[in-house]
Parts: sequence; C-alpha cells; structure tokens
Amino acid sequence: MMFFGLFGKKNGNAAIVARQYDLLTAAARQPMLYESMDVPDTVMGRFEMVSAMLILYFRRTRASARPGQEIAQEIVDAFFEDVDHSIRELGVGDVSVPKRMKKLASMFYGRLESYSAALDQGDGPALEAALRRNFHPKAPAEAPAMTALADYMIAVERRLSATDEAMVETGTLAIPAPGPDAGHGAVPGMSASTVSPAADPIPHTDTTQRSAP
Repeated sequence: MMFFGLFGKKNGNAAIVARQYDLLTAAARQPMLYESMDVPDTVMGRFEMVSAMLILYFRRTRASARPGQEIAQEIVDAFFEDVDHSIRELGVGDVSVPKRMKKLASMFYGRLESYSAALDQGDGPALEAALRRNFHPKAPAEAPAMTALADYMIAVERRLSATDEAMVETGTLAIPAPGPDAGHGAVPGMSASTVSPAADPIPHTDTTQRSAP
C-alpha cells in the first residue's frame, strides 16, 4: 500500500515512480526471501529487504540518462516519505520524527556504500558479511551466513544490467525471482497473493540499536 505524499503532487513522473515502487516493494516481499534466505520476517527485516532492492535498482540507474536517474531519486525520496508518514501515524511526536528519519537515512546510505563496495569488487564474502551485520545485528557472529541472499543480489544485479533503458524510463523494471534462473528471468506481475502476509516494509520499531552498515 502506498500513501506517501509524492503521488498526490503534480509530478510528471508520479505514475512511473508509483509503478516502479510497487515492483520493487513486491520483489522485497517474496516469501522465499523469508522462508529460505534467512531474511527475518520482522518490521526491520522487511525494511532491510526493501532497502536492498532499492539499492540494486539505484545502482542500475547509475548508467541511465538523466530521466532514469531522476526517477530513481524520486523513488528513494518516496520511500522515505512513506516511512515518515508511517512513523507519524504511530503517534511519534513531531519533535522525534526528524531524529528517527535521520537515523534511517544514515542506515540506508551506509548500506548503499557497503553493498556497492562488495558488488563493485565482485566480493561475495564481503557482501555476505555486510548482510549478516545488517539483517542480524543483535548477534552477527551467530547469524546465518546469508550466502543465498548475497548470491541472489549478485544475480539480480547481473540481470538488471542487461535490461533495456526503456524499462527504467517507464517504471517497468522487474526484479528476477529467487531461484536458479534469477540472473535470467523476472517477476511477472506480482499480485498480493504472492507476497509475505506480514509485508509492511515500513519500520515501526526503534532503530537506535541497529548495526553500523
């Protein structure tokens, strides 16, 4: 569900951003991620998974022309508007919201940096270690290896790098489903029945204890 302010504005990219945002969040909600890839089915686990999908999309659009890059930035902005709205709906006071939003933004961009460093080097173990710290911050030493998720992210990036630019500019860039063909296929129009039942990606819990990226 989308309820952030961007889509109520007179913005020429609004429909494109909404369509692409739906595809990215639906991809982050695929049950296999939570059932087989050690992603915690928690509020913060879903936040981390949406962040990972946004980062992969953001990296793909680095090679895009200006329209694609603008759409990508609007999608990230829309995500944080969504988070801000959810925090306020929970009754968090106006004074506390900016501090929480600053923390979440720092988390997101820290992950963008650490995941990108590993992906740029093709360093699977480094990506696994970063995912382990962020998805399982309370006990990273005892956390799952996160090999399956790291392999999936590498396959997704490979697939996205081969996609046509028109998909970026029309908001139809689909994310490959997990599995052996992740580097070759894409999610064919997900419906609500295909996502995790506890699918809200917005972080409703305190983030002060979260790990460094």
